[in-house]
Amino acid sequence: MSEPLLDVRGLCRTYVTGDRTLEVLKGADVQVMPGEVVGLIGPSGSGKSSLLHAAGLLERPDGGTILIDGEDVGSLDERGRTRLRLAKIGFVYQFHHLMPEFDARDNVALPMRMAGLSQTAARDRASEMLGRLGLAERLTHQPGQLSGGEQQRVAIARALANSPRLLLADEPTGNLDPTTSQAVFQALHDLVRETGVGALIATHNMELAGHMDRVFALKDGHLEERAAQSKAY
Repeated sequence: MSEPLLDVRGLCRTYVTGDRTLEVLKGADVQVMPGEVVGLIGPSGSGKSSLLHAAGLLERPDGGTILIDGEDVGSLDERGRTRLRLAKIGFVYQFHHLMPEFDARDNVALPMRMAGLSQTAARDRASEMLGRLGLAERLTHQPGQLSGGEQQRVAIARALANSPRLLLADEPTGNLDPTTSQAVFQALHDLVRETGVGALIATHNMELAGHMDRVFALKDGHLEERAAQSKAY
């Protein structure tokens, strides 16, 4: 049996604002296996983004353990966290955050160039990824020339460009209409299956959550597993 790509144990996160202390995570546990799509649901402010930011090494939790691909990341310094994040983690956000001056191909190539790949190799890989997402005819279009759904597909390709082991997505379809949302999610779902990456996806969309392998609800700082309702793609 394979080991989890992400293993979160007893995660705690507290925020202090003025004289107010807010405990958003009070011992959250979750695992993500290779090729698995795990949903994370809960109301705004429940801690979904905090969990994703801790799992993605963007924030340090106040307690608990995080293992990524079997490595305990708690003792890593900032350089080590950055190196691991670049090598093994991909991010997709609600807003695509594409570079407006770059075309679709070069937006996807950017993280590969940062990792040391040549421009030619990075562009070839970017073209392949965009083609798999149905954007082979849009490689040289800038973000302003793309629809919202196309922009988010570019963002997905960028997140997977460096062949990460773990994909973290925070409301990746939250800014799209229902039809486009479903199409983008299915493209993401198919790529996870094809590549074997493990995905943890926060969403408010209960219909999409029903297509995930497992779903966890954040309630009072803890994660509770819920039954997925819909038939998988």
